[in-house]
Amino acid sequence: MERRTRVLIVAIVVSFIAFLDGAVINVALPSLAAELGGGLALQQWAVDAYLLTLGAFILLAGSLSDSFGRLRIIRIGLYGFAVTSVICAIAPSGIVFIVGRALQGAAGALLVPSSLAIIIATFSKSEQGRAIGQWTAWTTSAFLIGPLFGGLLVDLVSWRLVFWINVLPIAVVLVMMHALGRDEPNPDREPIDWVGAALGVVGLGGTVFALIEQGRFGWASPVVWVPLVVGLAALVSFVLWERRTRHPMLPLSLFGARNFAWGNVATLFIYAAFSLGPFALTIFLQQFAGFSATMAGLATLPPTIMLVLFGSRFGTLSTRYGPRIFMTIGPLVVGVGYLLTVMVQAELNYWLHLLPGILLMGLGMAITVAPLTAAILGAVDPARAGIGSAVNNAVARIAGLVAIASIGVIVGTQLDVAGYRRAAVATAVFLVIGGVVSWLGIRNPTPTPEATGATPPAADAPSHGSAHVPPHAAE
Repeated sequence: MERRTRVLIVAIVVSFIAFLDGAVINVALPSLAAELGGGLALQQWAVDAYLLTLGAFILLAGSLSDSFGRLRIIRIGLYGFAVTSVICAIAPSGIVFIVGRALQGAAGALLVPSSLAIIIATFSKSEQGRAIGQWTAWTTSAFLIGPLFGGLLVDLVSWRLVFWINVLPIAVVLVMMHALGRDEPNPDREPIDWVGAALGVVGLGGTVFALIEQGRFGWASPVVWVPLVVGLAALVSFVLWERRTRHPMLPLSLFGARNFAWGNVATLFIYAAFSLGPFALTIFLQQFAGFSATMAGLATLPPTIMLVLFGSRFGTLSTRYGPRIFMTIGPLVVGVGYLLTVMVQAELNYWLHLLPGILLMGLGMAITVAPLTAAILGAVDPARAGIGSAVNNAVARIAGLVAIASIGVIVGTQLDVAGYRRAAVATAVFLVIGGVVSWLGIRNPTPTPEATGATPPAADAPSHGSAHVPPHAAE
């Protein structure tokens, strides 16, 4: 197998594992709580403990990836993810399970930035759009496959199999990585910014914790406002520290690249919608429309198929024509899809009320995701691809977490017909804002002979990204 193909498969599978585990848990929550007890609080933290540590540690993980080697960090993350998956699978109590989920999120944080960084380091500029398109198609589909996959496991066997099943693909990937060898630490690496790392973890962790728990305790509770104040203070201190330290974990100069800065603003709104919409639709189908976990997964499967079929194609087109038009049109198409679903009635007709909109959602997501990722990472020096990817992933995960934490404000007390309609409209609004931000802020990179195909790419791209420095976006 060609090295580039092997790298792409490894990158896809390791990210897919991390993303799938965050999405598959939703349909397992009732069975999990019935066996371990803990009620609603356990169900909330089964999801949030993973997202909390994933979001809090992902910036540190990106910095470690750039400094100590992407393959090395991926291997550490895979071993950690396997061990923590087993802890969750055999957990005898709710406390042990929540601790396992938190540790699993920290391990997952090591996987995602490194997987994108090795794509940037391995593929030439002309090939990156297609490769990222394939990566985004498969990894983003994890959020959509999750409910179907989890529903089948829960309905047919046990919620514990949701975690046992991780061990097999991890073993396969570790075997595949053996042929890739070992990467050495970056000889020009800067010292790890441990102060910045600690401030980032405390800042993201405290702020996200407050957002999660405010729905249960209220903003006036010290359980909420103390972590919020500490978290916000740490985030402010993080920015001030990164401005003055000689070796910042997050070089603020990254945001001097127009496409990186505006692309992350667009990500904030687009991925808030990508989290809120599917979450609301899946819960609506199960709790109001009476779908089983498996049937709800099947009902939301079409966008997954469309992402797999068309994601890499739109990635290739964005390399040729630039990402701006795709990042503008794609979110608008998804938004129209959600607006079509407001036709839902108390007597639900899936084929009439939901399927047309769901098909548009899939098309719009395929148009959007690869160009968005390529635009942001294309504005970053490959030597900083790990931290660049980490920033973008942190923005996406936090956006989704905030959107879901705010769902009670949007839909009211329950996801009935009226509640789902409000969620669909809110999702469409986020998507329209994301499309407008993309049109106003994103600039297409200056065409190069390599990107336009005037010169053929090298037969095999080197394993160090410094040979392929993407041009900065045209100002």
